[in-house]
Amino acid sequence: MGVHVFATMGTMVSIRFAGDVPGSEILAGVERVFHGIDVQFSLYRAESEISRVARGELALTATSELFRETYARAIEWRRLTNDAFTPYRPDGVIDLSGLVKADAIEAAGTVLVSGGEVNWVLNAGGDVLSCGDVAGEPWSVGIVDPDDRSGLLGAMPLSPERRAMATSGTAERGEHVWRSDRSSRYRQVTVVAADIVTADVLATTVLAGGEQARDDVLSRFDVDLLTVDLDGGLTATPMLRQRR
Repeated sequence: MGVHVFATMGTMVSIRFAGDVPGSEILAGVERVFHGIDVQFSLYRAESEISRVARGELALTATSELFRETYARAIEWRRLTNDAFTPYRPDGVIDLSGLVKADAIEAAGTVLVSGGEVNWVLNAGGDVLSCGDVAGEPWSVGIVDPDDRSGLLGAMPLSPERRAMATSGTAERGEHVWRSDRSSRYRQVTVVAADIVTADVLATTVLAGGEQARDDVLSRFDVDLLTVDLDGGLTATPMLRQRR
């Protein structure tokens, strides 16, 4: 099994391959995907497109096609989640970070598959996308215990129907998600889905929106879900309960 690790977007990305690590051209392509999205959408970069929008130097209507398309998808996710997911900070600044890391993961996966890599798992700061298997077995991904970052709440095998897993929480980065329901007591939410964008958006949605958002998500989306509340209490869908 080969591993490739690099830093980007304020986090670490690791890619595990069932076989050898591929050639440098494929790996460079993956890194370019993350770097390009970070350069365009990071509010920590003063000259990024989104920072120029935030400072009022660039009108939304004058942004790039990719920026406008990403913003439109974020607005659609806000509609689909009854405003629990939002592309705006409380001060009104557009912030697309809840969407673009998952976009980078998805695009990186496309680079790998296009390069002939069919058995791998990519982890970007705890958000995971898998492809194929390892020695005929599904890739198994651990869910971190927010009370002990070196421990696991359990592990989840990923499959072609459930390729992606995303976790949103406060244990590592503090309160970085704006709560649409101030009574939400969730400190960590893990979502397993068919694609990484859905998993990532809905993990943020439930963390921000609390129990009502959780129930709404489960009634309308084909996902599995695990929550951890402030007292350490867990709720999980049947598949995730079986894997604890």
